[in-house]
Amino acid sequence: MTQSTLDAIFVEPSNTATSCVIWLHGLGDSGAGFAPVVPVLGLPAGHAIRFIFPHAPEQPVTINGGYIMRSWYDIKSMDLHDRADIEGVLISELLIKQLIEQQIAAGIPANKIILAGFSQGGVMSLFTGLRFEQSLAGIMALSCYLPGGEYLPEQLSAANKQTPILQNHGEQDEVVPLFAGKMAFDALNNAGYNTRWKTYPMAHSVLPNQLSEIGQWINNLLN
Repeated sequence: MTQSTLDAIFVEPSNTATSCVIWLHGLGDSGAGFAPVVPVLGLPAGHAIRFIFPHAPEQPVTINGGYIMRSWYDIKSMDLHDRADIEGVLISELLIKQLIEQQIAAGIPANKIILAGFSQGGVMSLFTGLRFEQSLAGIMALSCYLPGGEYLPEQLSAANKQTPILQNHGEQDEVVPLFAGKMAFDALNNAGYNTRWKTYPMAHSVLPNQLSEIGQWINNLLN
């Protein structure tokens, strides 16, 4: 991957934005996959939250026969401890940090920015958020895992030790097993992070009532 900046879909509030949610999509999807969720979140009219849905770079994905698709990193194996290509994770981390820093430069402080993600995007939201050098408003990790399985990333930043983390997972998830998400939660919880875990009766997806609860969580942190 040689991409230096991320293209993204921006959903602006009716008022001047004073906070921001950066929402990372899953493997083979694009920012367009989650952009339609904003009205479903049930946020109050007149909120001032900018939503950014970046598109992952396109690259070959080993488990899909080398097919080129949008992916935050290569997946070389279904084994949880070897699933995430750490070199690709680090490259995408830099791109995501660049996006956060662009928002900070535009006047939205880090503590008014939520980093969110689903599946592969959730892996990146956890990895990037835990290592980011400024305190974020929140980190959301949906239907995902930690790149190191039961191990937290290296070079953790103390800035986000108390940051609220929301972890959701489907009880019938056929792509990222429930135990993988629970393993990530246990690792964070045992290390003293401020994380909340909830499962839903679903596969590898999101539900309307889940999105409503996510909207309440976002609103509580940013308004």
